[in-house]
Formats: sequence, structure tokens, C-alpha cells
Amino acid sequence: MSTSLIYRSGTVYEVLMRGLYGRHYDGRFQPIAALIPPGASVVDVCCGPATLFTKHLQEKSVDYRGLDLNEGFVAELTRVGGHGEVWNVHADDPLPPADYLIMQASLYHFLPDPEPVIARMLAAARVQVIIAEPVRNLATSDNRVLATIGRRFTNAGDGAKEARFTEPSLDAFFRRYGARVSYRALIAGGREKLYVLDV
Repeated sequence: MSTSLIYRSGTVYEVLMRGLYGRHYDGRFQPIAALIPPGASVVDVCCGPATLFTKHLQEKSVDYRGLDLNEGFVAELTRVGGHGEVWNVHADDPLPPADYLIMQASLYHFLPDPEPVIARMLAAARVQVIIAEPVRNLATSDNRVLATIGRRFTNAGDGAKEARFTEPSLDAFFRRYGARVSYRALIAGGREKLYVLDV
């Protein structure tokens, strides 16, 4: 299955995301990186071009492993000193264990029922599961043209995804985890919401 243009190059992905988030771009990663202590082990699920590692975690000497369906992203991660694996997260295979399992801006790929992938992340994590998900995005824009672009250009290789989270729907989903939720906050200028689940 062919991917959308945004997923065909790490450089293109970064340029488009920087344009989309503007001055809040680094605010997508800094709050997550702040939760990871130096030397910790991390599995980044659906890691994309692994910007979290290359710009924020590599200097903390973490044991980082990025999983993604995109062979180009994985190859680039390996080239810059990270450990990447081509991985179909939709499969039922157990995820690799680590202190922290992270997923950023990818939970919508598992709608309408993301609970199984969260369960596998919790099973693999020794300390915490960290999820950051967009709650304001093009695909849910009131502008029909922008919404169409947002939906059509987000095929990461597993098909275009129509559904997205809003802040109320994301909050409703995470309420099922009750006391496991130790932290929640809007990040990136309110574009994404961060959830931390204790194991």
C-alpha cells in the first residue's frame, strides 16, 4: 500500500510538521523528553522520523528503540545512531519491553478501538506508558478543504484514517484507566494532549 507524501521522507515530514505547529513544534517533544531520565530504556511505538530521539533523547544516553512500519524512517534512525525496527504495530505481537513505552500522534491509527495497543504497551512497560495525541488537527477542521487534506495525506502505509480524537473523546477514552493516569496536560500550544499511565 502506497504512503502519503508526508511519510515518504523524514525531511518532508519534518518540514510539514514544523509548518503545521509553527512556534509550538518543539513543545511537542520537550514535555515528553522531560519525563525520561538519563540512561532509561525507551520503546517509541510508531516513531516516525524519531525526532524525539535525535533532538531530545540522544543527549540523555537513553537506550532507545524506535518501531515503525516505514522502512525509510527506520533506516534513517539506524543511520544516525538509533536502533530502529520495521514493525507492524497493528499485529498482535508483544511489544519489546522497556522502562518507558511512548506513542506520539499515532493513537488515531488504531481507532475505533485503541485499547488493545495500549494494553500491549502497558504489558511491555516497566515504569510508564506515555501517550501524546493531537486533539486539534486539520482532519477535524470546520474548513472542508483543510479537513479533506488532513484526512487524505495521513496514510502512513496502513491506509488513510478518517477518524481523529478531540479533547473530549480522548479524555473519555483515558477515563477507563482510572488511577493509572498519573499526569495529563495540553502541550504544543494546546494542539496535543499528553497522558502518562503508570504500570
